Amino acid sequence: MIQSKYAYLKEITKQLYNMKSTTVDKQIDGTTPPSVFIGSYNYPKVYAGPLLAPSYTDSAIMDQPEAWVNTNKSQEDIINYRLNLVRGKQTIGITDLENNYIEKLQEISMASKSIASEAEFNKKPRGMTFSAENAPHGPSAMLKKFDIDNVRWDKQLEKTYYDTDLKAADAVEILHDKNVPFSQIQKAFSVGTMGEKGNRKLVPTRWSITAVDTTIADRLLDNVKYYPKLDTYRVYEYTSLHNYYAILEIPTTWQYEWMEAFLDVNGKGTMIFTDFEHDKGKKEYSRVGGCYYTAKMAILEQLDKDKLQAGCIVFREADENYIPLGVFNVRENIRHAMRSKPLEFESLKLSLDYIDSKLKLTVKDFQRAGDLLDEVINERQTTLDQFF
Repeated sequence: MIQSKYAYLKEITKQLYNMKSTTVDKQIDGTTPPSVFIGSYNYPKVYAGPLLAPSYTDSAIMDQPEAWVNTNKSQEDIINYRLNLVRGKQTIGITDLENNYIEKLQEISMASKSIASEAEFNKKPRGMTFSAENAPHGPSAMLKKFDIDNVRWDKQLEKTYYDTDLKAADAVEILHDKNVPFSQIQKAFSVGTMGEKGNRKLVPTRWSITAVDTTIADRLLDNVKYYPKLDTYRVYEYTSLHNYYAILEIPTTWQYEWMEAFLDVNGKGTMIFTDFEHDKGKKEYSRVGGCYYTAKMAILEQLDKDKLQAGCIVFREADENYIPLGVFNVRENIRHAMRSKPLEFESLKLSLDYIDSKLKLTVKDFQRAGDLLDEVINERQTTLDQFF
């Protein structure tokens, strides 16, 4: 099914390439937000480099997903930020960390604010990139020269960098507990600044996002499994960036289903993609990709804060004007939803009736496409039949 989803999203993004990204020469004097990007093509030799804004104004907002939803940035605002970022790249082996270029990328990833930078390319950067996993960016080209100004490091990231006896998963957990923004943790993780000395390496940006989401979620779930179960039904919801999200919490042990519907986006037809797990988790990679893990992490964050355990079913509808912006879109919107006051219901039927009233499709549509929702509804009906 993941191939179907990515094929669908690829069709959606085809016509986006008539948009205009920033136009730059072979040389850029400007800043990096700070931002780095590690590609996955040709792994274990990858294209690694900075994302650069061709201006000396503070570019931090151009790579701060946590700020976009909280300040109600529009889809157009975000695309404008991202298409004005130029990707520089060089080919690097994933374990080749002992060189000046990678050290600069590591400094960028740990910076506390945007950094003045200068770049010279082999040729004029061209093109743009849209992806289901990563935020878009503007033109790219191979770097000939690259320099940055002095960097002030984030103190928490600096501590984990110098602790070469600390495992990467432990470093991620510590940084999350210290409220370091997810995007900063992920960037620093991707350029090999965490982990035991002999195990550090470059991790493609797409993979590092899921790795950090999964690491945090697994640690949170270790706590959540021992909390008391929710004793009612709750619905959290949020609408943003052409998406509607409804998160249904049910009074069971941990189980989870992610369901996403794309409503005839760019005339490509309506599709629903789903995946799920019971209390023992998921061993294989999710058929719906990174959205599965990032939504799970955001939900478990709130359950851990509430000191509660629950089953969770997520309904997502992306409308016809939706543009793929990366999995941050899911993470930050669901975080926002989970921080709001939930609606409470006495029964599964009442909670689903409410969600049904807010969807453009129907709960039945999602039930037919999914697994866990259908299972929960049928179990509930069986219980009622036995009672009567």
